[in-house]
Amino acid sequence: MAAALSAVVSAKLGCPPAAALGSLKGSRISSRKLVSMKTMTARRGLVSLRSPRFRVSCAAKAETVGKVMQIVKQQLALGEEAKLAPESQFTELGADSLDTVEIVMALEEEFGITVEEDNAQSITTIQDAADLIDKLVADGGGKPPAAA
Repeated sequence: MAAALSAVVSAKLGCPPAAALGSLKGSRISSRKLVSMKTMTARRGLVSLRSPRFRVSCAAKAETVGKVMQIVKQQLALGEEAKLAPESQFTELGADSLDTVEIVMALEEEFGITVEEDNAQSITTIQDAADLIDKLVADGGGKPPAAA
């Protein structure tokens, strides 16, 4: 489990796997950046990482994030001056469930992918959408984003 966690954390932090776990003490992993975990339960020496504070993202390509931001602005009629971040939640931008469905449909059309219903329901932020798109494109389910 430590090796898998090391790989995930190193991908998130952008450093070699050995440096990612630098030192493992209690409920913290330290390296160049600090990642803190709150543990919910521990059974037989295993730590549960089901806490809402623990979230490791796979950091989608900047081009994908940028294209998703453009599509969200267009679908929600936000205008070019609107400030969006990868962490921006669709609901905070004024999207309802129908808007979210339309965003997903626009993303499917733009990237040539098919998003399953289960995956579509898990998309709540721009980063969620970009991560899923990069995963589906890497799995051969679509086309890479055009350079903006």
